[in-house]
Amino acid sequence: MSRWELAGRTVAITGAGGGLGSNLADALRSKGCNLALLDLDQNRVDELAETLGGPTHARGWRADVGDLSSLEAAFAAVAAHYGRIDVVVANAGVTVIEPVATGDPAAFERLIDINLTGVWRTFRAAIPYVREQRGYLLAVSSMAAFVHSPLQSGYCASKAGVWAMCDSARLELRPDGVRVGSLHPTFFSTPMLEEMMRNPAEEALWGGHRRQPFKMVSRGDVISAGVRAIERRSKTVTVPSSNTLAAMAPGVFRSIIDRIGFTDNTIRRATELSEPSKTG
Repeated sequence: MSRWELAGRTVAITGAGGGLGSNLADALRSKGCNLALLDLDQNRVDELAETLGGPTHARGWRADVGDLSSLEAAFAAVAAHYGRIDVVVANAGVTVIEPVATGDPAAFERLIDINLTGVWRTFRAAIPYVREQRGYLLAVSSMAAFVHSPLQSGYCASKAGVWAMCDSARLELRPDGVRVGSLHPTFFSTPMLEEMMRNPAEEALWGGHRRQPFKMVSRGDVISAGVRAIERRSKTVTVPSSNTLAAMAPGVFRSIIDRIGFTDNTIRRATELSEPSKTG
């Protein structure tokens, strides 16, 4: 598969102040990209931009994926600063562990608004600029789009929705030369996951990620996959790549994991231990 030359291209990343966003920015800078670092925390992305070469090659902007006008203003500022936007990575996200029966409705609505509608807003605001460059839109989804866990109805729904949204947008934008893809990592170490692991229900469900099929991959593996996805303008990328079959035939793999990963006793125990917890 041919690779897209990244040197000199402008890449905008939402949630750039987080673990995945900041590491991806660093990897893309090493490829010669100019970076637009978008985050709610202006100070954090300003500091990150300084470590990546300063305003010529990296600059931070405050942007809220919950507010379309905020994203429109941010992308306009990015385009004015760099003269172009080639790639946009919709990376901002949160998670919640709680059952449908007793979960906080506000937490569910917030999760969907950030994880799913936030990607829609990001793409909506970015498309005019990316279309000019026949560029690439990438959303960070999850293997949870294909293989679903109890106590994560909102998270799984949001990530499945992101995958479907990307697939639809891919067809819409194909005539314009724009490519759209989604990145689907399994569990990997981030501040969000570390916070989630403090919830005892997490240990009950996934065993601290010490065993398959819930074992973590390295953040480096996810970063490398993200960079390759951009270089190839890929459609669907799983991490690890061995999970590709699960993404292609999710019904088969869900039935297996339902049996071996989530026994009734495991689910009851996790539900008893669960405490509504928003992370992100």
